Amino acid sequence: MASLSSKIYSKCRLLRQLSFLNNGTQSLARDLSTATETRTQKLERIADELLDLNKLERHDYVILLRHKMGLNRYGAAVSGLQSSGPSASGPGSGAADAKAAEKTIFDVKLEKFDAAAKIKVIKEIRGFTDLGLKEAKDMVEKAPIVVKKGITKEEAESIVEKLKAAGATAVLE
Repeated sequence: MASLSSKIYSKCRLLRQLSFLNNGTQSLARDLSTATETRTQKLERIADELLDLNKLERHDYVILLRHKMGLNRYGAAVSGLQSSGPSASGPGSGAADAKAAEKTIFDVKLEKFDAAAKIKVIKEIRGFTDLGLKEAKDMVEKAPIVVKKGITKEEAESIVEKLKAAGATAVLE
């Protein structure tokens, strides 16, 4: 993922440099005036600049924005996990280990499915993800695979029940 973000960052930096060369003094004057512009003016300026991007630049911008916000294709990135490495465990950390054992974030893993129920399973996968038909089909065919990451226990249990009703074997991790 680091290589993707570095490529996007370098493309954005290159685009900024090219726009500086093309705009010259206009860009410099705009940067100097941003300190005195109001919040509304700043938002309007940003919206205008986004509308001026071509299709490829908008695509790169969306990828960069999703990456910076911690979003990926399968939902929000998991944050706030506690480290359970050897440095975290000390002589009096027995209670801390008990708290760390309680899971609040779960993954749903598709173990296997009945071949006759493959279409139903694909439909259920598409129901709780934003995948297209081909991506969902490929995911189902790669079983065992994690189909949803970083969700609450209630949501994970409902997804497992839906998959079991469709003819698949799914587990919580």
